[in-house]
Amino acid sequence: MQLVFRANNILEAHIVAGMLKSHGIDCHVGGHYLQGAVGDLPATDFAHVFVDEADQSRAETLIEDYENGEL
Repeated sequence: MQLVFRANNILEAHIVAGMLKSHGIDCHVGGHYLQGAVGDLPATDFAHVFVDEADQSRAETLIEDYENGEL
């Protein structure tokens, strides 16, 4: 699995994961349990989206479109 997106929070990670899944890309959201450590850990950079290496390029293109408001 390859890291393709670092979300600001777990909700944003799931939004991006849902978008990828709607385009036929299987993905995994990591960092669910790390949000409980916010305060001891920074409140950012714990929610990540991972995809298979074969889907990485397509996923990165879709994420770029999402970030640019094109989706």
